[in-house]
Amino acid sequence: MTTLAQRKRQLVATELTEAALQLLALRGFDAVTVDEIATTAGVSKRTFFRYFASKEDVVVQFLAGMGADMRAGLAARPAGERPSEALLHTVSVPLAACEDHADRALPVVRLILRTPALHARLLEHQARWREELAQELGTRLGRDPATDLTPRLAAGMALTAFEAVLQRWSEGKGAEDPGALIAEAFTLLAPALDATTAE
Repeated sequence: MTTLAQRKRQLVATELTEAALQLLALRGFDAVTVDEIATTAGVSKRTFFRYFASKEDVVVQFLAGMGADMRAGLAARPAGERPSEALLHTVSVPLAACEDHADRALPVVRLILRTPALHARLLEHQARWREELAQELGTRLGRDPATDLTPRLAAGMALTAFEAVLQRWSEGKGAEDPGALIAEAFTLLAPALDATTAE
Protein backbone atom coordinates (compact mmCIF):
# COMPACT_ATOMS: atom_id res chain seq x y z
CA MET A 1 0.00 0.00 0.00
CA THR A 2 1.35 3.43 -0.96
CA THR A 3 1.80 6.05 1.72
CA LEU A 4 0.50 9.62 1.51
CA ALA A 5 4.07 10.86 0.95
CA GLN A 6 4.58 8.41 -1.93
CA ARG A 7 1.29 9.45 -3.52
CA LYS A 8 2.23 13.12 -3.19
CA ARG A 9 5.65 12.46 -4.70
CA GLN A 10 4.06 10.59 -7.62
CA LEU A 11 1.58 13.43 -8.15
CA VAL A 12 4.37 16.04 -8.30
CA ALA A 13 6.40 13.85 -10.69
CA THR A 14 3.35 13.45 -12.94
CA GLU A 15 2.66 17.21 -12.92
CA LEU A 16 6.29 17.95 -13.80
CA THR A 17 6.29 15.35 -16.57
CA GLU A 18 3.06 16.67 -18.09
CA ALA A 19 4.23 20.30 -17.93
CA ALA A 20 7.62 19.46 -19.41
CA LEU A 21 6.31 17.29 -22.23
CA GLN A 22 3.68 19.86 -23.23
CA LEU A 23 6.15 22.76 -23.25
CA LEU A 24 8.89 20.81 -25.02
CA ALA A 25 6.51 19.53 -27.68
CA LEU A 26 5.00 22.98 -28.23
CA ARG A 27 8.18 25.05 -28.37
CA GLY A 28 11.01 22.62 -29.05
CA PHE A 29 13.59 21.04 -26.78
CA ASP A 30 16.20 23.81 -26.92
CA ALA A 31 13.74 26.68 -26.44
CA VAL A 32 12.41 25.55 -23.04
CA THR A 33 14.24 26.08 -19.75
CA VAL A 34 13.94 24.13 -16.51
CA ASP A 35 12.69 27.36 -14.87
CA GLU A 36 9.77 27.48 -17.32
CA ILE A 37 8.91 23.83 -16.71
CA ALA A 38 8.95 24.35 -12.94
CA THR A 39 6.81 27.51 -13.18
CA THR A 40 4.26 25.78 -15.43
CA ALA A 41 4.05 22.86 -12.98
CA GLY A 42 3.72 25.27 -10.04
CA VAL A 43 6.89 24.15 -8.26
CA SER A 44 10.36 25.59 -7.66
CA LYS A 45 13.39 24.85 -9.81
CA ARG A 46 14.88 23.13 -6.77
CA THR A 47 11.86 20.81 -6.60
CA PHE A 48 12.30 19.98 -10.30
CA PHE A 49 15.86 18.83 -9.63
CA ARG A 50 14.67 16.63 -6.77
CA TYR A 51 12.80 14.57 -9.38
CA PHE A 52 14.86 14.92 -12.55
CA ALA A 53 18.54 15.54 -13.29
CA SER A 54 17.68 17.47 -16.48
CA LYS A 55 14.82 18.25 -18.86
CA GLU A 56 16.13 15.40 -21.01
CA ASP A 57 15.47 13.01 -18.12
CA VAL A 58 11.75 13.84 -18.20
CA VAL A 59 11.53 12.45 -21.72
CA VAL A 60 13.79 9.53 -20.85
CA GLN A 61 11.36 8.52 -18.09
CA PHE A 62 8.58 8.45 -20.71
CA LEU A 63 10.75 6.07 -22.77
CA ALA A 64 11.61 3.89 -19.77
CA GLY A 65 7.90 3.33 -19.18
CA MET A 66 7.45 2.12 -22.75
CA GLY A 67 10.23 -0.44 -22.36
CA ALA A 68 8.86 -1.77 -19.07
CA ASP A 69 5.44 -2.20 -20.69
CA MET A 70 6.96 -4.18 -23.57
CA ARG A 71 8.91 -6.56 -21.35
CA ALA A 72 5.87 -7.19 -19.16
CA GLY A 73 3.71 -7.60 -22.25
CA LEU A 74 5.98 -10.29 -23.71
CA ALA A 75 6.24 -12.13 -20.39
CA ALA A 76 2.44 -12.26 -20.18
CA ARG A 77 1.92 -13.87 -23.61
CA PRO A 78 0.90 -17.57 -23.77
CA ALA A 79 3.91 -19.92 -23.72
CA GLY A 80 3.14 -21.77 -26.96
CA GLU A 81 2.37 -18.67 -29.02
CA ARG A 82 4.31 -18.11 -32.25
CA PRO A 83 7.16 -15.56 -31.84
CA SER A 84 5.57 -13.26 -34.43
CA GLU A 85 2.27 -13.19 -32.51
CA ALA A 86 3.92 -12.65 -29.13
CA LEU A 87 6.17 -9.86 -30.42
CA LEU A 88 3.35 -8.20 -32.38
CA HIS A 89 1.28 -7.96 -29.19
CA THR A 90 4.34 -6.80 -27.25
CA VAL A 91 5.08 -3.77 -29.44
CA SER A 92 1.39 -3.07 -30.05
CA VAL A 93 0.79 -2.19 -26.38
CA PRO A 94 2.77 1.10 -26.34
CA LEU A 95 1.59 1.93 -29.87
CA ALA A 96 -2.04 1.54 -28.80
CA ALA A 97 -1.36 3.77 -25.79
CA CYS A 98 0.12 6.39 -28.14
CA GLU A 99 -2.94 6.23 -30.38
CA ASP A 100 -5.38 6.35 -27.45
CA HIS A 101 -3.68 9.52 -26.18
CA ALA A 102 -2.62 10.91 -29.57
CA ASP A 103 -3.21 14.53 -28.55
CA ARG A 104 -0.48 14.18 -25.90
CA ALA A 105 1.66 11.37 -27.31
CA LEU A 106 2.05 12.53 -30.92
CA PRO A 107 3.82 15.82 -30.06
CA VAL A 108 6.14 13.95 -27.66
CA VAL A 109 6.98 11.25 -30.22
CA ARG A 110 7.68 13.92 -32.83
CA LEU A 111 9.86 15.79 -30.33
CA ILE A 112 11.89 12.65 -29.57
CA LEU A 113 12.37 11.70 -33.21
CA ARG A 114 13.27 15.24 -34.33
CA THR A 115 15.62 16.22 -31.50
CA PRO A 116 19.04 14.60 -32.01
CA ALA A 117 19.84 14.37 -28.28
CA LEU A 118 16.48 12.76 -27.51
CA HIS A 119 16.61 10.44 -30.52
CA ALA A 120 20.01 9.28 -29.30
CA ARG A 121 18.43 8.49 -25.92
CA LEU A 122 15.63 6.57 -27.68
CA LEU A 123 18.27 4.46 -29.43
CA GLU A 124 20.03 3.84 -26.10
CA HIS A 125 16.75 2.68 -24.60
CA GLN A 126 16.00 0.51 -27.60
CA ALA A 127 19.34 -1.26 -27.13
CA ARG A 128 18.30 -2.01 -23.53
CA TRP A 129 14.82 -3.09 -24.62
CA ARG A 130 16.37 -5.40 -27.21
CA GLU A 131 18.46 -7.12 -24.54
CA GLU A 132 15.46 -7.48 -22.21
CA LEU A 133 13.20 -8.82 -24.97
CA ALA A 134 15.99 -11.14 -26.15
CA GLN A 135 16.30 -12.59 -22.63
CA GLU A 136 12.54 -13.13 -22.45
CA LEU A 137 12.46 -14.64 -25.95
CA GLY A 138 15.41 -16.87 -25.12
CA THR A 139 13.47 -18.29 -22.19
CA ARG A 140 10.35 -18.80 -24.33
CA LEU A 141 12.26 -20.46 -27.18
CA GLY A 142 14.73 -22.42 -25.04
CA ARG A 143 17.65 -20.57 -26.66
CA ASP A 144 20.42 -18.75 -24.84
CA PRO A 145 20.96 -15.23 -26.27
CA ALA A 146 24.63 -15.49 -25.25
CA THR A 147 25.22 -18.37 -27.69
CA ASP A 148 22.30 -18.15 -30.14
CA LEU A 149 21.65 -15.16 -32.43
CA THR A 150 17.93 -15.90 -32.77
CA PRO A 151 16.54 -14.10 -29.67
CA ARG A 152 18.48 -10.88 -30.32
CA LEU A 153 17.68 -10.86 -34.03
CA ALA A 154 13.98 -11.43 -33.35
CA ALA A 155 13.87 -8.69 -30.69
CA GLY A 156 15.79 -6.36 -33.02
CA MET A 157 13.35 -6.96 -35.89
CA ALA A 158 10.37 -6.22 -33.64
CA LEU A 159 11.90 -2.98 -32.34
CA THR A 160 12.90 -1.86 -35.83
CA ALA A 161 9.28 -2.33 -36.90
CA PHE A 162 8.17 -0.41 -33.78
CA GLU A 163 10.40 2.58 -34.57
CA ALA A 164 9.44 2.53 -38.27
CA VAL A 165 5.77 2.74 -37.27
CA LEU A 166 6.46 5.59 -34.83
CA GLN A 167 8.29 7.46 -37.60
CA ARG A 168 5.48 6.98 -40.12
CA TRP A 169 2.79 7.85 -37.56
CA SER A 170 4.55 11.05 -36.51
CA GLU A 171 5.32 12.13 -40.08
CA GLY A 172 1.67 11.62 -41.00
CA LYS A 173 0.60 13.78 -38.02
CA GLY A 174 -1.29 10.87 -36.50
CA ALA A 175 -3.55 10.35 -39.52
CA GLU A 176 -2.57 6.68 -39.91
CA ASP A 177 -3.52 3.89 -37.54
CA PRO A 178 -0.38 2.62 -35.74
CA GLY A 179 -2.13 -0.72 -35.09
CA ALA A 180 -2.68 -1.26 -38.82
CA LEU A 181 0.89 -0.16 -39.60
CA ILE A 182 2.45 -2.57 -37.09
CA ALA A 183 0.24 -5.41 -38.35
CA GLU A 184 1.45 -4.67 -41.89
CA ALA A 185 5.07 -4.68 -40.72
CA PHE A 186 4.63 -8.02 -38.94
CA THR A 187 3.05 -9.58 -42.02
CA LEU A 188 6.46 -9.04 -43.63
CA LEU A 189 8.45 -10.17 -40.57
CA ALA A 190 6.38 -13.17 -39.47
CA PRO A 191 7.97 -15.79 -41.79
CA ALA A 192 11.45 -14.99 -40.49
CA LEU A 193 10.36 -14.73 -36.85
CA ASP A 194 8.40 -17.97 -36.93
CA ALA A 195 11.12 -19.89 -38.73
CA THR A 196 12.89 -19.93 -35.35
CA THR A 197 10.33 -22.42 -34.00
CA ALA A 198 10.16 -24.54 -37.14
CA GLU A 199 13.60 -26.09 -36.65
